[in-house]
Amino acid sequence: MTEPVSPAPAPREPASASPDASFTAMLEDNTDDLYDNAPCGYLSTLLDGTVAKVNATLLGWLGYHRDELVGRRRFDDLLTVGGRLYHETHFAPLLHMQGEVRGIALELRAADGSRLPVLVTSTVKKGGDGQPLLIRTTIFDARDRRAYEQELLRARQEADRDRERLQHLVTSLQRSLLPAALPTPPGMDTAAYYHMASPDEVGGDFYDLFPLADGRWGFFLGDVCGKGVDAAAVTAAARYTLRAAAVYDPTPVAALANLNAVLYQDYLTDTHRYCTVIFGILTADPTGYTVTLASGGHPPALLIRADGTADYQHTPGGTLVGILPDVPFATTTVPLRPGDTLLLYTDGLTEARTGPDTRFGADNLHTFASHLPTGTAANLVSRLTDLLTTLPNGLDDDVALMALAIPATATDTGNLEHPTGVGA
Repeated sequence: MTEPVSPAPAPREPASASPDASFTAMLEDNTDDLYDNAPCGYLSTLLDGTVAKVNATLLGWLGYHRDELVGRRRFDDLLTVGGRLYHETHFAPLLHMQGEVRGIALELRAADGSRLPVLVTSTVKKGGDGQPLLIRTTIFDARDRRAYEQELLRARQEADRDRERLQHLVTSLQRSLLPAALPTPPGMDTAAYYHMASPDEVGGDFYDLFPLADGRWGFFLGDVCGKGVDAAAVTAAARYTLRAAAVYDPTPVAALANLNAVLYQDYLTDTHRYCTVIFGILTADPTGYTVTLASGGHPPALLIRADGTADYQHTPGGTLVGILPDVPFATTTVPLRPGDTLLLYTDGLTEARTGPDTRFGADNLHTFASHLPTGTAANLVSRLTDLLTTLPNGLDDDVALMALAIPATATDTGNLEHPTGVGA
C-alpha cells in the first residue's frame, strides 16, 4: 500500500536579529570610543607626571584641548596650589611605595581658572620585568558629592547653633529656678551646688534658703519627677508654694501639706508631676540652732557632727508629695551646734553609678562625709563636687547639694536668738 506524501513546508520569513545578538553587538563598541567618552576621566602619565594620554571626558570637564596637555603639562600642573603640595608630600610618595593610591579628594584647576572637586585613583603600570612604565589615573567628578557634603556641613552648623541656643535657654531657665545666691543665717556657713546631667533638658531638682519674719529661717531641697518644661513648671510652683506657705505657717508639716494639695490638684492631668522634698526650719538658740525637719519621700538629711560622727536624720512617715490627697507628714528635731554640718542632697548623688552594676549609695556617702573636716559647708560641698567629677560612669541624673554649718570657732552664739529677719 502506498504511503501518503506530506506537503512541502512553507518557506520561512527571514528572522530578525535576536535581542541577545543586539546586546552582543552593543558590547562590541569601539574600545577607543569607550575610553574617550567614559563617564569618568582617564589620564595616563609618564613616571615624571608628564601627560601622555587623556580622554575627552576629562578634557571637557577642564576645558582644555588635547594638544594643550599631552606632552606639555604634568599631572600636578592641573592641581591647585594646595593640591600640588599634598601631591608632593603625600600622594606621590604613597604611589611610589604602594604602587596605587585610591579615592583621594583633590581639586583640579580648569582652563578658565575654576576649580573642579574630584576623587583620584592612580595605579602604576609595570612591564614584564616588573619595572614601572607609566601611571594610570582615574578621575571621578565630585561636584555633586562636594555640594552634598557642604549642605550637610551647613545643616550640621545650623544644628549646632540651634543646640547652643537651646542649651543657653535651658541654662537660663534652670538658673531662674534656683536662688541667685544662697543667703547665710547669722553665725552660720552655707553652700550649695547644682549639677545638670544634661545640658539639653531642664532638671527637676531645686533648693532654697530664706529668712522668715519672726527671725527663723526656712529651707528646703527637693526633686520633681521627670525633666523638661513640664517638670520645670512644677519645680517653679513647688519652690514658690513652699516659700509662701512658710510665711503663713512656718512649720514643716504645714508647708509640705500645702504643697501636696497644690500638686494633687493636677493628679488626673497629663501634666501631673509629683516630687520628693525635705523642708526645715532653723530656730536660733543660745548654743546654735534647732533644726525642725519634715520629709516627703526624700532621702534623709545627713548630720556631720563636730566630733566626726555622722548620722542620717530620718523622719517618720512622709510619702511622695502630690500622689495622695492626704499625707501624714511628721517632723523630727535635731540641734545644730558649732562644728556641725547638715547636708541635704537629691538622689542623683546616692544613685550615681560607680560601676556597671554598682551605685555610690547612702553607706558610701556616710563614710565619705565622716572623714571630712567638720564645720565648713563650703568644704563639704567642694569635696562632694570633686567626688562627682571622679565617678567613672558619670551621672545619670541631676544632683543638688545644700550644706548648712556652724563653724567650729563660733563659740559666741548669744546673738543668734534674735537674728534680723525679713519676709520671704
